[in-house]
Amino acid sequence: MRADIAKYNTKLTPVHKKVCVLLAKELDAGLPGAENKLWHGHPVWFLEGNPIAGYSLQRQGIRLMFWSGAGFDEPGLNVVGGKFKDASVFFGDAADVKVTSLRRWLRKSRTIQWDYKNIVKRKGRLVRLKIE
Repeated sequence: MRADIAKYNTKLTPVHKKVCVLLAKELDAGLPGAENKLWHGHPVWFLEGNPIAGYSLQRQGIRLMFWSGAGFDEPGLNVVGGKFKDASVFFGDAADVKVTSLRRWLRKSRTIQWDYKNIVKRKGRLVRLKIE
C-alpha cells in the first residue's frame, strides 16, 4: 500500500481504518496494474489515467465509489443523480463488506468504463470506453 494511502487510513477511527485497509487490499488485488494515489484528498485507483474506484470517509461511514458503477447493474450499489455514471455503497464496519460482491464489482470496473480522464476536454460530456 502506498505511504500516502496508509497515512490516510491511519487518521481514521479503528473501525473505519479496518474497512479502509480491507478495501485497499481488495482494490489492489482486483485492479492489477492500476495506479493508486490520493486524489482530491481520498484514495483512488486509476486504469490508464481513468479513475475507477476509491473510498472516502463520509457522515454515513466509508463510501466506496465506482466512477462507472451505474453501468454495473448491481442492486448493492446506489446510483444517485444522472449526469455522471458513478455508483457507491457505504460501510460502517469491515463485516459489512461483502467481499464476493466487491470482487464482482471490481471485475466489472475493468470492462465497464466511462472516459472521465477526458471529461474536461469534452466539455463535461462522458463517452463510454470500448474495453475488451
